[in-house]
Amino acid sequence: MPGLLHPLHDGHAPIILHNAFQDAIDALEDWELGNDEPVIDVNDRQVAISAVFRRLWTCTDILPSRTLDVVEDLLPLRSAEFKVGTSTYADAAYSLWQLCLQKRAAGYEMRQ
Repeated sequence: MPGLLHPLHDGHAPIILHNAFQDAIDALEDWELGNDEPVIDVNDRQVAISAVFRRLWTCTDILPSRTLDVVEDLLPLRSAEFKVGTSTYADAAYSLWQLCLQKRAAGYEMRQ
């Protein structure tokens, strides 16, 4: 069995990682400031959503348009950089990971 999150193969992710990415985006949308970072189920294990985004930093698979729409909503300042049919998981993953770090830091400051 592979590690917690499957590796990429020549820049391509297995479908389980595509599904995990979508689940992570959904959890990121629902993440309320001040709460801990959400986790999702992948292979019957709990995985922090930032780990899913990090795994897909180099994924060259094209984002589905429905996923791209949500990414643009989450990253409005970068939405002009994303294009239907050419934007990849990697294009979105790093920025979504950064958003997770920002939300974690803001939540930590709120609890102080």
